[in-house]
Amino acid sequence: MICFFDTNVLVYAVDAGDPARRERALNRLARAASEGTVVLSTQVLQEFYVITTRKLQPPLPASEAAAQVQRLCAFQVMGSTAQSVQAAIALAQEHQLQWWDALILEAALRAGADVLISEDGQAGRRFGRLVVENPFAG
Repeated sequence: MICFFDTNVLVYAVDAGDPARRERALNRLARAASEGTVVLSTQVLQEFYVITTRKLQPPLPASEAAAQVQRLCAFQVMGSTAQSVQAAIALAQEHQLQWWDALILEAALRAGADVLISEDGQAGRRFGRLVVENPFAG
């Protein structure tokens, strides 16, 4: 199974300020890694670094955030192209998505992901064979 992780889940995995979500995020990431393929995008890596160094309370030191990004780079990482941006525009328009969510969705679809693991969006929503899963719901 191919699992694409959104930024918010990865941020919770390092967030000392929310131990319950941290544990759920770490467990979901570990399960995905053991059961199949974990996929991220360059957008996710960029957002992760910015959020963990600027918005977390307390923020991660830049060196720790950089080390975390380096570890995350061990997973498959989808880059962006002019064609992927155009595809994200079409997804945003067709599904009335926020821009950054459309970019995430486009990368997940391009990766052939079965599951988009995200706190955003509607849990259970399908985009073809891709289903959105919120690991913090329920």
